Amino acid sequence: MAQKTLQIAMVGTRGVPARYGGFETAVEEIGSRLAARGHRVRVYSRRGPVARDGAAPPLTHHLGMELVTLPALRRRSLETLSHTALSVGHLAARRTDVAFMFNAANAPLLPVLRAARIPVATHVDGLEWRRAKWGPAGQKYYRAAETTAVRLSDALIADAQGIADYYRDEYGADSRLITYGAPDLTGVGHERLAELGLTPDGYHLVVARFEPENHVDVIVEGYVAGDAARPLVVVGSAPYSHGYTRRISDVARSDSRVRLLGGVWDQELLDQLYAGALTYLHGHSVGGTNPSLLRAIGGGTATAAYDVAFNHDVLGEAGRYFRTPADVAARIAEAEDDIAGCTARGQALAERATAYDWDVVTDGYEQLAFDLAARRAPGPKPLARRRHAPEWAPDGGLWKA
Repeated sequence: MAQKTLQIAMVGTRGVPARYGGFETAVEEIGSRLAARGHRVRVYSRRGPVARDGAAPPLTHHLGMELVTLPALRRRSLETLSHTALSVGHLAARRTDVAFMFNAANAPLLPVLRAARIPVATHVDGLEWRRAKWGPAGQKYYRAAETTAVRLSDALIADAQGIADYYRDEYGADSRLITYGAPDLTGVGHERLAELGLTPDGYHLVVARFEPENHVDVIVEGYVAGDAARPLVVVGSAPYSHGYTRRISDVARSDSRVRLLGGVWDQELLDQLYAGALTYLHGHSVGGTNPSLLRAIGGGTATAAYDVAFNHDVLGEAGRYFRTPADVAARIAEAEDDIAGCTARGQALAERATAYDWDVVTDGYEQLAFDLAARRAPGPKPLARRRHAPEWAPDGGLWKA
């Protein structure tokens, strides 16, 4: 007998349409597919700054999903939690069969959903407390929230094996391992690269928010120290990390080969940038399976990534790795000296990308939703205690749990 359709809420992100990061991409890709399968999907989205007169009102539906748009406090330390608090209040008053909470930082609001008897799975993401942007108080908060997520969630979702290992080793908690999907960008074309004065295989690419744990500074410094013939194109910015952004800009200004594009919100152009690069340089070190990394390998682009377990899980032996500016310079020189080998690595990564399928990812979320609704998920743990410290790279990136 076919399983019934469900009312499913997705809460804790900036919402859709996806314009920001991995969580938003996941919500859009998974939520739209769940809606196409007949489920009623409600996504809580964050209202932007006050709109000018004549601006269009917030969307109420997107790709089959119902949208509820609510405001947030415009402070880094409160923006996510304030929006999620309003979202959870709205959700608790209107009920749903199942809720997916994104980001363990929102775990202090889980008691509201438990009081409303709404089964909830928390997507715990990466190890947020290791991010340099948070001071001691913020890091302490994230550690406490992590423990709360384990204690009060009916199930945990990990998007990388390293994250699942961490929660098992540190808390004795099992997770549903459900990765992200990788889009097939091998056929997106290259015609729009000319708008930026670029040609296929004629540049190296970075796409990242400017935060220390994403190592954009290491990549730019390494590039500047080398003698690459192709320019380095850097896509990204950061609304809060002004000092870090200024440091990257200062280094980039010393070398005309470095092109800082800022944010690129035109998805067609961004996809062509991924697929058209000779190499993609990925500095993320504390997240799980990263959507930007998946877009690069989905475009068949040879990739060098920061040397941590999460990136090894995605790239395997087809990837190249770095930790220092000198390593970056060496990886870029290697690519330019052996174009054929670089192309072959990109093709091998495109093959690996086929294992990251959004339809399969949606299968995992759908089955978890059915399990939650039927109370077949393990439920909250009565006590969650850290067992031991994981093994860290010197700058805070996880080598192995």
